[in-house]
Amino acid sequence: MAPPRLALGIAAAAAAVAAYWAYRKLRSKKAASDGKVLRSAYAPPPYTIEHVDLDFILTEAEAVVYSTLRVKSNHAAGGPLYLDGEDLELRSISLDGVPLQEGTGYTRGEEGLTVLSPPAKPLPFELKIVVATKPQDNTQLSGLYKTSGNYCTQCEAVGFRRITYFLDRPDVMSTYKVRVEADKKLYPILLSNGNEVGRGDLPAGRHWAAFEDPFKKPCYLFALVAAKLEGIESEFTTCSGRKVRLYIWSESENKDQLDWAMQSLKDSMAWDERKYGREYDLDVFHIVAVNDFNMGAMENKGLNVFNTACVLAKQSTATDDDYERVQGVVAHEYFHNWTGNRVTCRDWFQLTLKEGLTVYRDQTFSADMTSPAVQRIENVRVMRSHQFVEDSGPMAHPIRPESYLAIDNFYTLTVYEKGAEVIRMYHTLLGEEGFRKGTDLYFDRHDGCAVTCDDFRAAMADANGRDLTQFERWYTQAGTPTVKAAGAYDGATKTYTLTLSQSTPPTPGQPTKLPLHIPVRIKLLDRKGGALLPERILELTEASQTFVFNSIASEPVLSLLRGFSAPVKLDFPLSDETLAFLAAHDDDPFNRWDASQQLGKRVLLALVAEWQVADRQSRQQLELPDAFVATFKATLAASLDASLKAYSLALPDYSVLAQDMSPIDPDALIAVLRFARRSLGQRMRKELLAMYESLTSPNEKFSVAPSEVGRRRLRNVCLDFLAAGGDEQSLQMCRKHFHAATTMTDRLAAFKALAPFPSEALDEVQSIFYERAKANNEALVINKWFAVQASTYSTDALEKVKALTKHEAFDGTNPNRVRSVINTFAALNPAAFHDLSGSGYEYIGTQVLDLDKRNPQVASRLCNNFRDWKKYNQKRQALMKAQLVRIRDCKTVSKDVFEIASRSLEG
Repeated sequence: MAPPRLALGIAAAAAAVAAYWAYRKLRSKKAASDGKVLRSAYAPPPYTIEHVDLDFILTEAEAVVYSTLRVKSNHAAGGPLYLDGEDLELRSISLDGVPLQEGTGYTRGEEGLTVLSPPAKPLPFELKIVVATKPQDNTQLSGLYKTSGNYCTQCEAVGFRRITYFLDRPDVMSTYKVRVEADKKLYPILLSNGNEVGRGDLPAGRHWAAFEDPFKKPCYLFALVAAKLEGIESEFTTCSGRKVRLYIWSESENKDQLDWAMQSLKDSMAWDERKYGREYDLDVFHIVAVNDFNMGAMENKGLNVFNTACVLAKQSTATDDDYERVQGVVAHEYFHNWTGNRVTCRDWFQLTLKEGLTVYRDQTFSADMTSPAVQRIENVRVMRSHQFVEDSGPMAHPIRPESYLAIDNFYTLTVYEKGAEVIRMYHTLLGEEGFRKGTDLYFDRHDGCAVTCDDFRAAMADANGRDLTQFERWYTQAGTPTVKAAGAYDGATKTYTLTLSQSTPPTPGQPTKLPLHIPVRIKLLDRKGGALLPERILELTEASQTFVFNSIASEPVLSLLRGFSAPVKLDFPLSDETLAFLAAHDDDPFNRWDASQQLGKRVLLALVAEWQVADRQSRQQLELPDAFVATFKATLAASLDASLKAYSLALPDYSVLAQDMSPIDPDALIAVLRFARRSLGQRMRKELLAMYESLTSPNEKFSVAPSEVGRRRLRNVCLDFLAAGGDEQSLQMCRKHFHAATTMTDRLAAFKALAPFPSEALDEVQSIFYERAKANNEALVINKWFAVQASTYSTDALEKVKALTKHEAFDGTNPNRVRSVINTFAALNPAAFHDLSGSGYEYIGTQVLDLDKRNPQVASRLCNNFRDWKKYNQKRQALMKAQLVRIRDCKTVSKDVFEIASRSLEG
């Protein structure tokens, strides 16, 4: 049983209401800097809303919402009832049938209203509120808004307050009954959470539908859709024999792109039953795909709302990566039914409770559906390229933050991806059976409750009889730990001694770090790749520990941190020869890939150092070491899974390399990466061409089977290296590849390979790519067309991006389109963004402020591109700092953007 919550006393209740009012009145930028929400200040809600009746009257002019709330006091004294509300026109409010007057019955501010004297009684009272909003003017895409002429909602994290007045916090869980009324011709599809309980026609061409959700949920999981959509339907039979109707909806032109999402949904439902014993609980499950959406998708109970980028897929429009993304995101949102909906988070500081756990679940699902090795490598690539960067910058925070100004800023890779790695460590420490026992106990204890990360940890500990007290530090400490390893072999005693030590660098607000509980998976290999010591897990819990292994027949090669068993950096110097051995012989696919990446990083950083001190003529004479080329050749010829080979051949990316530079030199990094690709393409041309041709399938029948995905992946890696020289023969090869392509995967690969080289071939491919997408009304393909151009470096890259924003297909109100051009330029075109003139910085600073007027969430994510300004040279630091100051000091800046800019400057 979960420990019961303590009821607030009279004084505590009054203090809580006063504190809440004080925070809500902090509207100015100066006040906001001192108005952070603190985890330590959490107090249970003074009131509970047991049940909600909502009636939506939707017209072209406005949306009128009639809400009836059954409210109950959580303490005997009663006291004021504060309700959140933003951008609402209040039309009436009554308490137990008695109208309330402003000033005597309630008071109202910009961010909510307070019912001054609710009845002090143990029985519930009824609060009726009528409000109106203008969804057509809601460019924030939070709350109830219109997209492409359709009504849609997005309530996480705090969007419900833009629909009606409410206790907008996740620990207020209610049952809902919803009625939606709208014009039948304009909005034939009416949906909300739960099971449909009624439907009918009304005069003047209008109609209505009613829905009831019997499961308690917080208001952030509320959803409504009123739209002109088409869809597909299927059915799933649960493990107990219940039949569930499944629907996926989108615009009519997208109907032929929904089948993969449906298959992914059914696979997810079956997997969750098999892996976790979790059965779906309603009679119907809907997915709705919309064009304008700030996030990837949203797990609203029984009515998931998706960005079209995460649900649409067909051979001619979606790449293999898109197919995998759709599969993973559909699974993620479905898995939230239990890890996020049935059991939700008590407050937003516990966000990783639902997101980290659900990311881990979707990762392991994807591994089972595709390739465990490839999936793990992809997970770690994201961690190292992006989350490690977040951990080392001014926005570093624990997976359970201690404070926030705008909660939307904490939907981060740290909360999601590092949070998933923390869950994975539970599994590593407890094993498959122990982890399942822990999740079973967690669901049994907390079904229907809003709980904390500590509750999850307690379930894992109690189910397995383990002391996981120290493990809490993963929730409270920011930063990426470094594990240092030193091994010694004694041939006389046949013992191998391994000393592991750990340290975590200071992060903003956390100068001192305590030792973490780190599972380190190891194996000792002989010189032929055989096992001298079977795989085992070492538990590093102290600053330094020594482990001794006996009966080791010969000097071993240590395979360390197998499968990336903890989200740490390794300090374990190995020779080039040892790395080459591990790249060829380690039986752990992740470590095999990692060894090749370490070799590549070592060579590339050495070349960067040479490039920085060389003159223009000397730079033309740089050469890749013969040993590195030989290793590349051996990998190309190795008997490996095609996807693993493709990942092993790929060079470490800019973000990974930049982490080992101080200061970061984007010009040198980009120049060396281009040089290395070109050199490998030239020196290995014969072998790459032979591999490319061996992977060509003229009679290809499209399949997303791992073998076919791997074949295309490896073939396109070969193409990229072959085209890197930009010679006419290579350009024509890319052109031929494009015209012969039967999949978007191959078509886009050819376009990307051509993009750096202005030529007739590029002009032709670029034109055909766009015109075909335009003719077929394929918005997501047009986003790809934009992104390739925005991410391609050239001396006039910024001018090209500015031109793209004036293109007929660009729409500055659509988050996907903005991300495809402006965010792509800032995040994926580092040499252009970091141009020493500062023009890239000034442009993005202007875009942040412009976007902030319409959509603060999109603007704050764009502002994040300045956060690592201190890692560059003094000139670039000064230019980036100037933009951050400009953004922070703008009088109209939102708190979302203000928080990013101010924290970046302080860090």
